[in-house]
Amino acid sequence: MELGSDIIHDIVHPTAAFSEVIQTRADHHDGGGSYRLPPANWEGSQLNPKNRVDSLDPLPDPLWRIDGCTGLGTQFYILPLFLHCVPPMRIDAFIPEQSSQRREVRQLLDLDVAFHTKDRARVQDLNISKHILRALQIWTKRLPEPEALFSSVPFGSRIVFKSLSLDVRAIEIDVAPTYYLERQLLSASALAEMWGTAVQLPECVDISQVHVVEQIHDSVCLVRIQGCLWILKTLTSYTKYLYHELKLLLSAKPHPNIMSRPAHLVTKRCSFGAKMAVIGFTLEYHRYGTMRDIVPLQRIHNTFSSAEQFKWSIQITSGVLHHRKTSGTFYPDLRLDNVVTSKDRDAIMVDFEQRGVWCEFASPEINAIEYIRLLAIDEDIPEDVKDRYAEILRRMCPDFEALQSREEYTNPPTATTSAGYASVRKSRKPLRCICLEEYCGVFSRGPVPRNKLLFGSLIDGRPKSTFQPI
Repeated sequence: MELGSDIIHDIVHPTAAFSEVIQTRADHHDGGGSYRLPPANWEGSQLNPKNRVDSLDPLPDPLWRIDGCTGLGTQFYILPLFLHCVPPMRIDAFIPEQSSQRREVRQLLDLDVAFHTKDRARVQDLNISKHILRALQIWTKRLPEPEALFSSVPFGSRIVFKSLSLDVRAIEIDVAPTYYLERQLLSASALAEMWGTAVQLPECVDISQVHVVEQIHDSVCLVRIQGCLWILKTLTSYTKYLYHELKLLLSAKPHPNIMSRPAHLVTKRCSFGAKMAVIGFTLEYHRYGTMRDIVPLQRIHNTFSSAEQFKWSIQITSGVLHHRKTSGTFYPDLRLDNVVTSKDRDAIMVDFEQRGVWCEFASPEINAIEYIRLLAIDEDIPEDVKDRYAEILRRMCPDFEALQSREEYTNPPTATTSAGYASVRKSRKPLRCICLEEYCGVFSRGPVPRNKLLFGSLIDGRPKSTFQPI
């Protein structure tokens, strides 16, 4: 099967029931063996030197580094090696979607593999990563002042590959400034005015004082501030989730198995209006990494003791219950990726954005609402079907259209998604002595067969996922 973002719409989500069967979909059929490339004339043949990749060898003196990818293999985290200190500007490289490329290009550049590859070492080994670095090398050398790129564009701007030619010299690359993102960002004083005196903000640090060490994934990077390592949390879209998590962490009651409160607000002066905007916040760095990396490794080497399994299970359960009782909502994204280990090998829960979770990790109660939302907004299904599901969703979440489209932060009292809002709203009423949110929490951590994390991952040592990232 050739992977691309379109197959999620056509196969995974309930929108599959309304997807038209078209001839091009036959490309997704996997006959169980290799297939031949279709006949091509000399202009399109791989025997023609102009259609070959010149080289995929490592560059002797690279100007950029790739730390990972996301966006189903279309967004790559890039860091400039020609700068002595790299500010966390979150400028990533974006390439065209896999399905828009010819089959030979997908094969030669490992585009389908990039769809599901996540960790740094494997991403760096992909042919598409090597190809991107070579194209960036040529493009950067053509710039009159490449160092000025990181000071002349807004935070979160994009380096866009308009095509994916096998000839790196023919690839057209543009910079897309994200001025719309600057308009979403808020200053520390604006946040303080919204939240009042009950929420005490940490100290502000200018982005020029923050230096990137490694981009860990799309919203988290390892940074150095005055010689100390910190985790920096940022978002380059829908900043309402960033500020929602910031408020939750600053106002939450401390718990030994929940990430401690943010230490700094990282600010940057915007291009228009001279606003000193909060682009992220720092958290304590736990150098031993996530349980997604630790648990499978210990399972392979037979060093995962029952005592540690039960210790982590108890700690995670304690953290989930504490969050539920003190925050007024549930923790929707409980999985191995979002649990790190401290220096004392204790479990620490992270990531409180509340912007939703993949259907493979979510509880049936949340998926039911999320699937209704997908059917209510999809542009490719009949209007009468959309209207029917929109009316169902409107009864659960009257303001779902605004909640769906609004990107700016408005200081919501609880949830920031339709499914989250509906679950909170429903849980206000008795539901056989257990609220909907508790059902969702039990699904994440609880007894067989409604579990995901504890019995599916910690006890068995297998992350529960359909498309499990490598």
